[in-house]
Amino acid sequence: MLHPVLQPLVALIAGILILVRPSLLNYVVAIYLIVVGVLGLLGAYGV
Repeated sequence: MLHPVLQPLVALIAGILILVRPSLLNYVVAIYLIVVGVLGLLGAYGV
């Protein structure tokens, strides 16, 4: 499945964005949490 690969990739992109633009911290964290939550729900329901 693709889900186990996506979470570390999203975390890596979020970390790079925070390093490049610290002012984006709130947005990056919010988007990261939404993406991880959606991936978790998709994995939990077998989609």
